[in-house]
Amino acid sequence: MVSLPGSKRDSGRFVLPGEQLGVIEEFIPDTGTYVKDGIIYSKVVGRALVDFSNKQVSVFPLVHGAKAPRVGSIVVGQVSSVHPQTATVRIFKIGNKILSGFFTGFLHVSDAHLRFIDSMFDVCKPGDILRAKVISETNRVYHLSTRDKGLGVVYAFCSNCGSMLEQRGRGLQCLRCGKIEKRKTTIDYGKGII
Repeated sequence: MVSLPGSKRDSGRFVLPGEQLGVIEEFIPDTGTYVKDGIIYSKVVGRALVDFSNKQVSVFPLVHGAKAPRVGSIVVGQVSSVHPQTATVRIFKIGNKILSGFFTGFLHVSDAHLRFIDSMFDVCKPGDILRAKVISETNRVYHLSTRDKGLGVVYAFCSNCGSMLEQRGRGLQCLRCGKIEKRKTTIDYGKGII
């Protein structure tokens, strides 16, 4: 755990995303920061700027043009885990820009399809490549939606043998082992550029 700012020499120090900068009882969070459980954290790679006279803390970004998902962004990621109500997605692309790292997004069953879905296992499986829209960002938790026709699974892999699934009518079929699976696919499934 990093020490909280307390002296003038803390201003200007190099910080990484998620690094503690202070607490809301002492400082007002400003640009380049976010708050979780009363603690102010750095949102970007940069220099911590502590304004003691106004009791504000901010981060001046060192990497300009570094992208982070925002509400309304179309993102591409790989499904890392699936549970009955949610799926976790490792976001590696925002729009047309491939990221050097990744962000984590969550897709809830209520935001997966226009029609009612019983389980996220009918939407995606671990390893699938998914295109989604960021609908909320609260404390750096990205909530995703695949409700539009252009959103959903772009590439799916057989949960039995790992081969890429081919679209057959409304379902997906593995040409290697013959298994038929369900997914919420995009209109350009298998042709989408990653």
